[in-house]
Amino acid sequence: MSASSGENDYLHELQVEVEIELTVAEASRPEEEMELPVTEWLFDPTDVEREEIGLRGLLDAVEVLEDGPRPGDHAA
Repeated sequence: MSASSGENDYLHELQVEVEIELTVAEASRPEEEMELPVTEWLFDPTDVEREEIGLRGLLDAVEVLEDGPRPGDHAA
């Protein structure tokens, strides 16, 4: 049994949004920010790293939902 087309569309859109957010987080280059004095930080580099980890986990979860069996599905 496969997911409905609407659910697949939603998961695909979610995947695209998460990939965009991940690209933005990666582009912020938190390692460069850490080289500056704390008073000059525009953002906390640790928060960016946490966000990247969370986004990667979310992206993995979306991929599992798109590719894997659905809850309640039984193998024949």
